[in-house]
Amino acid sequence: MNARRSLYRRLVPSPSLSVTVVAFWVLMSDSFTLGQILLGMLLGVVVPLFAARLDREFAKIGSLRPVPKLICVTLWDILVSNIRVAIQVLGPERRIHPGFIWLPLDIANIHGIAALTSMITLTPGTVSAALSDDRRHLLVHVLHLDDPDALIEQIKSRYEAPLMEIFP
Repeated sequence: MNARRSLYRRLVPSPSLSVTVVAFWVLMSDSFTLGQILLGMLLGVVVPLFAARLDREFAKIGSLRPVPKLICVTLWDILVSNIRVAIQVLGPERRIHPGFIWLPLDIANIHGIAALTSMITLTPGTVSAALSDDRRHLLVHVLHLDDPDALIEQIKSRYEAPLMEIFP
């Protein structure tokens, strides 16, 4: 029985991932045919085998205390940025000064970095463009860049600092 279970575990290292792959494949294929279901099942076996070989970095959650405030800050920044971007886009084009900044990162947790890049990209007028190979700098495109140092300090204090408490 143990040999059978061991073989099953090797062929299907993550049953939940297998089911998810099959479900997404059937939904994305836009047809519920036997062929699509069989192809989805094949992918449901193959994809987790490759995913199991990836070097995983699991999320370590620290304090959740900053989460409510961080959500409020992010929503507020999205609202204010929507208004600011609308004014800039509807105004004279010569008043828009786009640019790139390299944001030095103190956060090392990849999940925290992912959350940071999402918050930056969700805020209108800024887009996360690239992460350096050493994960120490994030390239950010800004629709209107007046003071790069002030923007870096704003991102670090409003987003990165709370994220470092959540993802130590």
